Amino acid sequence: MDRVRMGVIGVGGMGSGHCNMMGKIPEVVLTAVCDVDAPTLQAVSERHGVPGFDRHEALLDSGLVDAVLIATPHYFHAPIALDAFRRGIHVLSEKPLAVTVSAADQMVAAARESGRVFGVMFQMRAEPASVAARRIVEEGRLGEIYRTQLVMGWYRSQAYYDSGGWRATWSGEGGGVLINQAPHALDLFTWLGGLPCRVTGQVRTRLHDIEVEDEAFAFLEYANGAHGYLYVSTTEVPGVQRIELCGDRGKLVLVDGQLAFHEVEGSIRAFTVENTEMWASPKAHAVDVALPERGELRDHAVITRNFARAILYGEPLIAPGEEGLRAMELINGIILSGKTGEPVSLPVDRVAYDRLIAQLQASSRGKTRVREQRVTDPHYV
Repeated sequence: MDRVRMGVIGVGGMGSGHCNMMGKIPEVVLTAVCDVDAPTLQAVSERHGVPGFDRHEALLDSGLVDAVLIATPHYFHAPIALDAFRRGIHVLSEKPLAVTVSAADQMVAAARESGRVFGVMFQMRAEPASVAARRIVEEGRLGEIYRTQLVMGWYRSQAYYDSGGWRATWSGEGGGVLINQAPHALDLFTWLGGLPCRVTGQVRTRLHDIEVEDEAFAFLEYANGAHGYLYVSTTEVPGVQRIELCGDRGKLVLVDGQLAFHEVEGSIRAFTVENTEMWASPKAHAVDVALPERGELRDHAVITRNFARAILYGEPLIAPGEEGLRAMELINGIILSGKTGEPVSLPVDRVAYDRLIAQLQASSRGKTRVREQRVTDPHYV
């Protein structure tokens, strides 16, 4: 096999963009598509000249695919992935991995049992500044991290939320900004700074007419005694995504794809103990960080090509599916803390969160205002 035969399940929004992308990747060929919406399915099927299926099981049983990219609403990610792994088919899932950590656990376990490749579409990991930031952390140049911060202030209109009956509902989406817009930022944040051991969070709906949160914030505690703060929203203009990691030997700031790194001469801890001058402080200097060059492919395509090369040649995954659990721990942990008013230890209590999401689903109200639109994000690269 010199190319991976790929099917895309869910082609009304991001999935359509993924279909368009695949023609740019030498190791991939699009061979089938699936969607429950007949007009959308027909249009995408005809555009790409591939068979279309209205049930994912039919696509999986067609013999046309070696792997699938799942781009459906969130609740369907886990059951489709499980069905694929049972059939020996590789899986690349859009974010979030699932709605609950317990469902994500099942996906990880099924992938391991099947021996198939399991990836998650965390394309921000492929950005040059993210790659360079990760290298700084892995080389230990920050020293022990003692403070973290994530601020992701994005914007979505009411029209965005009204574009689908499933959007911004507990029964259809399983959450708001945390589970839809924030997973990429949460992944980068934990990929670089690690997962906290305890969160104290709040969630609220400040601006939009939706039943889920458009704003979330949390105080974070880490096993080594470090502390952090996290804020995400879809209410802010202009948008920003800012990650700060402060360590004993340096500070890393990643803002909207731009990286700044300051290196301390020595150790802050050692200087504090050993210095004898009253007004002295450790010296730090800005470091000019070399970023890896961008190739012809960008972001989503980089992740997809890497996924295909992992199947074909055993290339290490940039975004392994099991690492999608870290963002899920924060998503579920902050919602659980916000709804109970209590701090939550990570890993999240699976039974407690399953109980909470069942209650929220049961209380979910049907939308009275829907203006159906299935449009790929124009920022898709």
